[in-house]
Amino acid sequence: MKKIAFFCIPAHGHTNPMLPVAAELVRRGNEVRFYSFGEFEEKIKAAGAEFISCDSFLPKLTKQEEAGLKNISTTEMTVQDIRITLSMNDFLDQEFKSFQPDVVYTDSVCFWGKLNAWKHNVPMVVSTSTFAFNQMSSGYMKNSPKEMADMVFGLPRVSRELKKLEPYGFRVKSVFSLIQSDNNTDSIVYTSQKFQPYSESFSDHYAFVGPSVFSNVLPEKKKERPLIYISMGTVINDRPDFYSKCIDALKNLNADVIISCGNAINREELGALPDHIQVYPCVNQLDVLARADAFITHCGMNSVSESLYMAAPMVLYPQTSEQFAVARRVTEIGAGIMLKDDSSEGIRAAIQEILNNKVYGNAAAECSADFRACPGTAGAAEFIENAPHSSNSIDILSELNRATAKFHLLYWLIVIIAINLTGFLVSWKYVWVIGIAAGILASPIGKAVQKRKYTSLAYSVSLSGSET
Repeated sequence: MKKIAFFCIPAHGHTNPMLPVAAELVRRGNEVRFYSFGEFEEKIKAAGAEFISCDSFLPKLTKQEEAGLKNISTTEMTVQDIRITLSMNDFLDQEFKSFQPDVVYTDSVCFWGKLNAWKHNVPMVVSTSTFAFNQMSSGYMKNSPKEMADMVFGLPRVSRELKKLEPYGFRVKSVFSLIQSDNNTDSIVYTSQKFQPYSESFSDHYAFVGPSVFSNVLPEKKKERPLIYISMGTVINDRPDFYSKCIDALKNLNADVIISCGNAINREELGALPDHIQVYPCVNQLDVLARADAFITHCGMNSVSESLYMAAPMVLYPQTSEQFAVARRVTEIGAGIMLKDDSSEGIRAAIQEILNNKVYGNAAAECSADFRACPGTAGAAEFIENAPHSSNSIDILSELNRATAKFHLLYWLIVIIAINLTGFLVSWKYVWVIGIAAGILASPIGKAVQKRKYTSLAYSVSLSGSET
């Protein structure tokens, strides 16, 4: 039996996949202490873990800070994570001394979990509720200009907050070391290797266990008429305008419609509804998805994973860069389409495309089989129990970085030679053309070379894997 400390931020999308893992660890005889927040107390206790409240350590927010968190500001979330870490310092120092955990299982963006595992030299496993993002897979995220500005202009503020950690024994090189995936940290990812972008670039320190769910239900799509499910998740769900357009789009469709709109909006705002359209604050999403023939989703990782687990194809309506990354992957495997036109007509056309073309349902069913073949919560529990892990696999990222450095060295050496030859043999007044051209071409050529090298390394890894 081991003592395992769980840590997570106050967010449903990050907490929910950790709960079945906690239940499995408890079932196997381990002692699990879950440091979380009041809204999750009932679920944590139901999983058999000991709930430790952290509500008193949440800082009081200004209206500006609340707005930043509501708008998913990376800067604001990072600053608040650091402040919570500081406010919990004395409490967690005492907890680590009294509980003496053998392993820390912490959400990937829960700074107080990560930092205290490092500070107290306890083996750590990271819970990754999205894709694992490194220098390759992060290319799937396309940040908007607003998101980019938030990160760039927020760096000085974040750096000031990070410096406040040093007197308390926390050593942090940069904020990126806290949030970015690396090939030396034991990590559990709630998806399959097949669905994870660039999965070959992750070392044996990663366990791709598939969706973490409390359900043994199998997909059942046979019924008199199709079922359409609509949900915008638990964070950015205050969208009565969008729900109204969905209702208008589907009011004359020969199908049943279920909308889960959360508690952010008043059901009455949606007006009178046709008999075949039902609206609820929340539903048992897995049970609904097991019967659903189409799912209009915001593309949160949990929702998409549950949809694919239940073989339900999707109309994809992402709202953040992370959600766009998930949506992109769904379209690549053919299990959904992007909602490019969110008018009533556009929504109706997208739903009809999903319902009338079996290719989307077939792709979702194929992914469902892939997910169900993963190790699941039992595999996750075993991985945590046996931490820390070692890795004998080829570190593709290290090899790739070395190859990229060699390319850039050779590239700019050639450019310098070309500039000097042009200057001596033709005229120095033209060399600036070569310099500008070289600067413009460096990035696309570098990316092409990197992609080619990655393909070669990934092939080598697959060969070595098949041999073993």
